[in-house]
Amino acid sequence: MTTFTLRTPSSSSDEDLLTKLQTKEVTIDDRTDSEEHETSSSSSEEEIEYTRPSFSVPPEYWHIQKLVKFLKTGNQAATTVALCCLRDHDLTHEVHQFAIQDCGGIEVLVNLLETKDLECKLGTLTLLVEMAQSETMRKCLVDLGCVPLLVKNLLEPAADLKILVGEVMHHLGFVPKARKDVRHYDGLPLLVDLLDVDAKVLRTQSKDLAADEAETVRLARSAARALWSMSKSKKNMHIMMKSGCVALMAKLLGCVHTEVMIPILGALSQCVVLPAFQMAVCTERMVDDIVKNLYEGNSSVQRYCCETIFYAAEDPETRDMVRKAGGLQPLVSIISDPNNRADKDLLAATTGAIWKTAITPENVQRFDQMQAINVLVKLLESPDEDERVLSNVVGALCEFLKFSHNRDVLRRSGGIPYIVNLLNYTYPPLLENLPMVLHECAEDEDSMRILEDVDGVRLIWSLLKNKSLQVQANAAWCLVPCIRNALDSGEMVRSFVGGLEIIVQLLKSDDVRVLGCVCAAIAEIAKDIENLAVISDHGVVPRLVDLIATEDVFLREHLCSAIAFCCAWGSNCKMFGRLGAITPLVGYMADNNEKVNRTAAIALFHLSENPFNCITMHESGVVIFLLRSVTSEDHELQEAAAGCLANIRKLALEAETTHLIRKKDTSSESSDDD
Repeated sequence: MTTFTLRTPSSSSDEDLLTKLQTKEVTIDDRTDSEEHETSSSSSEEEIEYTRPSFSVPPEYWHIQKLVKFLKTGNQAATTVALCCLRDHDLTHEVHQFAIQDCGGIEVLVNLLETKDLECKLGTLTLLVEMAQSETMRKCLVDLGCVPLLVKNLLEPAADLKILVGEVMHHLGFVPKARKDVRHYDGLPLLVDLLDVDAKVLRTQSKDLAADEAETVRLARSAARALWSMSKSKKNMHIMMKSGCVALMAKLLGCVHTEVMIPILGALSQCVVLPAFQMAVCTERMVDDIVKNLYEGNSSVQRYCCETIFYAAEDPETRDMVRKAGGLQPLVSIISDPNNRADKDLLAATTGAIWKTAITPENVQRFDQMQAINVLVKLLESPDEDERVLSNVVGALCEFLKFSHNRDVLRRSGGIPYIVNLLNYTYPPLLENLPMVLHECAEDEDSMRILEDVDGVRLIWSLLKNKSLQVQANAAWCLVPCIRNALDSGEMVRSFVGGLEIIVQLLKSDDVRVLGCVCAAIAEIAKDIENLAVISDHGVVPRLVDLIATEDVFLREHLCSAIAFCCAWGSNCKMFGRLGAITPLVGYMADNNEKVNRTAAIALFHLSENPFNCITMHESGVVIFLLRSVTSEDHELQEAAAGCLANIRKLALEAETTHLIRKKDTSSESSDDD
């Protein structure tokens, strides 16, 4: 911690005061002859009354209050001496902070930031650095207007003063109001300017730096720490970017001073949530330095590097740059190291980086060479693993399992039962990822057998009752391959008490993705005639028709599938026509989306089994769309369109035949009359 220089006492009285303060023998009535502003006949209003707190306190409590009294009433020399003596106490201790607060000492310290005496400012800031580590003291300092005074002191030329200001700002930055005040009083550009350090200094070890160069490094560290806490606000992030911090951050990432790099990486990992910062990571070529720092042994550096990759890897180009820079190998090495198992923050950041980089297929191929799946499964085996780690591991496995060969790897490694067991957790991000990885598992028939053995489908179905819309949607989507590939899907679904009613009730949801996923699940459920009868009794037909006005492509696609397979029971086909589903479905055929065209044609084909529906289709102009679809390269679309045309033509022929018969009968009757 930076120290300040104590000026030499100007008189013997000052020396006596210093001795008394340091030996804790001073009393409230002690005065120095140099206190010209205070008379011997001080009124009772000037006397400070100390109220003993209700709890037992140590003697230091009273001594601190006596020192604060000298801050209030002493001259410049007494103030400086009192500040020195206060430094002998541990001001991070709660009782010592109460001692200062109870007698109005915090207001005095804040006021001292306005003085022109450098030594008093340094002494005050040194105390505030310790006190601001307390959450209570932070809020108190901010409420007393400390931030504007700190920003004002950033304009002072003294480097040691600005270092202490940065440290205090770092602690106060955890208070939202402080972040707002720093932005309001234009403190962020001043802090960003302090990051500008000569490149030669950044590449030189601390032991080889001159005194002024070392001070520059400490100043950059202090400013970086302040920006680290200030960057918790998105508005501050934008101002920092406009102030030119991106280029300076990129420059500092290549420095050899770890104490500077850690806060810079911490600030960057927070700012990179903004798309503009994500792009800057790519354009400023920060990835090379980030990957280089991954190979360092410092766990804090590795953690913030991984967090930066986690957010920046939303950009495909950044994911490619991480691979080309050799950044995938250290990620696997970090989670493979048993010594890192206790550092949950590091594991969470690293597994998150693996997850996001695995979105690119080329990166998955590289991870496969390092047997990353086996390493990730080992993390799932730990009974007390952090939920953040588990969520990221499951997310990464979901990306890996999009390749069929990795489903075999996961099954052979025994990871599926561990994944199913995680369905009993309540951590929302984990519950969002679990159905997606199990969806990939269910696409493999051998893996599906394991899911059935461990009763995984029942647990997935239970997620439909979760309050999170994302969890509901993912769970419904996961049920699609589970029902399709189950040995006896009809009986399995019926065994879930109340399960069919729940999924029909979800058709009332306001979330489009939930509705689309539920429709996809209903399409699979309706393939079993007994289950179709049950959901029909629950009113699935009118609820599907209520959704037909949607403009969402995903919902349209799966809504058509649900309508198609629900036509097989009773009067459902006729009811769809009566409720007005035909004409909108014909409109779907004009959509430019091939998937919507295919499922709409399939739905129309099943609906055309009813003669009245065929009439409605013909009147709605469906024929021209069906004729165009017959020439499509999509065989399913071709078959459905041809089938629908055949049904319409069949009805027309029957009508024509009936008309001819009736005409013939009429002619015969006329001949008989003649």
